[in-house]
Amino acid sequence: MTTQENTPEATAPCAEHTPRMNMAGQVPEVYKAIVALEIASKKGLDPLLVELVKIRASQLNHCAFCLDMHSKDALAAGESVQRIVQLSAWEESRHFYTEREVAAIELTEAVTVLTDGFVPDDVYERAAKQFDEKELAQLIAVIATINVWNRVAVTTRMVPGHYTPGMYNH
Repeated sequence: MTTQENTPEATAPCAEHTPRMNMAGQVPEVYKAIVALEIASKKGLDPLLVELVKIRASQLNHCAFCLDMHSKDALAAGESVQRIVQLSAWEESRHFYTEREVAAIELTEAVTVLTDGFVPDDVYERAAKQFDEKELAQLIAVIATINVWNRVAVTTRMVPGHYTPGMYNH
């Protein structure tokens, strides 16, 4: 007797969804502006820190495309699988991260999820203790930029799984 779990339908992956639109093709000047913001935002920051921030914001925004991209980029840059996996539960696994990374992750959450309408002073102050003013400005720009990308990718239903590290080189 065959159970449902052994049928080809039960073991086959779900079908890939179809993107709603190619935003870059529809409004190339907007896409180019976001790419320029992306390039400018991360100047001077540690690339692994930037990837952790992008992954955490993408987790919060449920952006599968950006999670795929930035997890792959982080791994290619030398980040560990363990730190990427633990990022969604960073508060319980703080010991995997530096105080600087924790401050960046905490700020990422506060900027990404503005349910209280503001970034709490204590979160901002902890980040300000870990980053000089220029670095903090860059970090805020990185967080804002990944939130733009997340909203574009989620709204247009960009398909995860096809990205290779460095594919876009920005």
